[in-house]
Amino acid sequence: MPTIYCVEDDMNIRELVLYALRASGFEAEGFDSAAPFFARLESACPDLVLLDIMLPETDGLSILHTLRETPRTATLPVILLTAKTAEYDKVRGLDDGADDYLCKPFGVMELISRIKAVLRRAAPVPSASTMTLGEITLDTARHTVEANGQPIVLTLKEFDLLHYLMENVNIVLTREKIMEAVWGFGFEGESRTVDMHIKTLRQKLGTASAQIQTVRGVGYKIEADAK
Repeated sequence: MPTIYCVEDDMNIRELVLYALRASGFEAEGFDSAAPFFARLESACPDLVLLDIMLPETDGLSILHTLRETPRTATLPVILLTAKTAEYDKVRGLDDGADDYLCKPFGVMELISRIKAVLRRAAPVPSASTMTLGEITLDTARHTVEANGQPIVLTLKEFDLLHYLMENVNIVLTREKIMEAVWGFGFEGESRTVDMHIKTLRQKLGTASAQIQTVRGVGYKIEADAK
């Protein structure tokens, strides 16, 4: 049974979310700020986090950044809860590694649907499958990546992005196709989000990053050999 942590300072919203989660068969715990949330993470890591952006003291985007910079939680699925008009926060959250976002006020059925979709995308592949392309080796079963024989630590979305590119070797992929395949939904800020993830992926791959080619005015493709 998946466990969901909800970080939300509004007690009414938090209690409603926790009730809906438990009624849908999830284990659920709530936190009103960063301190108790991180304290709980020390003892147990959930399957997914619902994270409000507007929090006292430490805001949700800062929490997200810490999660992604910590190896133990680098691939932990996170759904942001945002104000309806906070488009900048949505884009920044996706750039920083959020898996999805939900605007307040939101419906319970949509919340549960989004959670199930993210959990499906984050589920490990049941059988071993190793892909090697030039200097890059990706193992979907162990969720590991090596470049030039050296292990590379990627976030969940960076891993999914690289996997999608490698599945479509030598095929030019538009930003829209990448957004839909990797994030599972369209969004007005997809161009910036995809570009930012390509940038961080290239930085982590080192010399192997030359295999990822930019096709001006279209999108990206990956090739077997660096040029």
